[in-house]
Amino acid sequence: MSDFKINFRETSNINIVDLKGYLDAHTAPELEGAFQKLMNGKQYNIVVNFKNLSYISSAGLGVFMAYIEEVRKNKGDIKLANMPPKIFNVFDILGFPLLYEIYPDEKDALTKFTSNK
Repeated sequence: MSDFKINFRETSNINIVDLKGYLDAHTAPELEGAFQKLMNGKQYNIVVNFKNLSYISSAGLGVFMAYIEEVRKNKGDIKLANMPPKIFNVFDILGFPLLYEIYPDEKDALTKFTSNK
């Protein structure tokens, strides 16, 4: 079974989701559950930190697509940060930078949330 971990942090009404390990078809339901937990709690300002993610499959990418509409409909956003080059290349090839704001580090993503208010 693939090693995958999710950690939640919160700062200034922004939820930070730290991903670690392999996000694939076997572990994508864990990320779905994490996003659903945030939606149920009406938490729509989300930064996903990819610093410790080593792999993402199409199933993992699909989770991001599944939740972005609901988040934005509720005046929130999902900002992506700290992507290793290998992970960024996957997002880039599929055109995700047109749909998501991707930042070099978490601090930049957090600042973008607070500067928009």
